[in-house]
Amino acid sequence: MTSDEVVDAINKQTSCESAMKVFRDCQSGASGDVELGAAVERKCEADFLPGLNTAQQQAYKREMRACDQKYRNKSGTMYVSFAAFCRAEVAKRYAQRAPKATGQKAR
Repeated sequence: MTSDEVVDAINKQTSCESAMKVFRDCQSGASGDVELGAAVERKCEADFLPGLNTAQQQAYKREMRACDQKYRNKSGTMYVSFAAFCRAEVAKRYAQRAPKATGQKAR
């Protein structure tokens, strides 16, 4: 599959978790993973971002920056991939904790 086809497959997933599975299954271990990770972030953020208050939004942004900083001084495209996975995992974690439409409380 091409990168665009994988992004389309991620976008068509019905959940953040299934989008993350496609990302894991189709990873390249290189800089191309940034685009795939960003698609997962968007899919997962749809589950929780609108419900975050200001403090929670700031915490989320801090965690995302930490992913970027973690590999900032490393050379090689695999580190770019690691950062993309880190960011996608943060988004997935937030989506898992988000209250669902059924009115459940956040975990």
